[in-house]
Amino acid sequence: MVDVVFAPMPVPDAARLASELGFEHIDVDAGWDGELALPVGDRMAHPSPRPGCSVPAPPAAQGMWDRAVAAYRRTPGMRLEPWPGSIVDSVEKVKAMLEAVPGLRLLVDTGHVANWGEDPVELLPWADHVQLRQARRGVAQALEGDVDFRRVFERLEQVGYRGRLSVEYFDLPDMGWPLDDPPAFAVALFEEVRALL
Repeated sequence: MVDVVFAPMPVPDAARLASELGFEHIDVDAGWDGELALPVGDRMAHPSPRPGCSVPAPPAAQGMWDRAVAAYRRTPGMRLEPWPGSIVDSVEKVKAMLEAVPGLRLLVDTGHVANWGEDPVELLPWADHVQLRQARRGVAQALEGDVDFRRVFERLEQVGYRGRLSVEYFDLPDMGWPLDDPPAFAVALFEEVRALL
């Protein structure tokens, strides 16, 4: 199943657009409880983790690692989303966090991992949710990039992944991730990955 994220578009508008474009689910903030044109795929909680939700890792800062480890240990069933500039912005750091927090699972965003210059396939054994986005080292969102989706899907099959797949493109210039037309990028990737599934 493929769902989509259209941040920062208002959720009801994003759900209507996603439905019109052929997506099956939409990812939303954990607090969303209204009626939508599509079922909810994944729920995102931030800044604090919540059981059953994905949470972006906090930005790298003095003492943040220990605070995050403590919070994640108190929140079984949450999923951690690593991203560039966070406390877990390399495969090595992600694996260290997985070791520090027994049972921790991941939301693996292929674009984030490619953006920091590594292969997202390395993190898929710990994935409970996967966001698909094309990217390359230093470029968070691209139509053409370094993510080999055929390898991603092969690895997901090998590890027995049964979760959803999200397509995520966003226009977040304040975070350094501007994009003129996220829906067009999402549809292009949706068509590419649908042919591989």
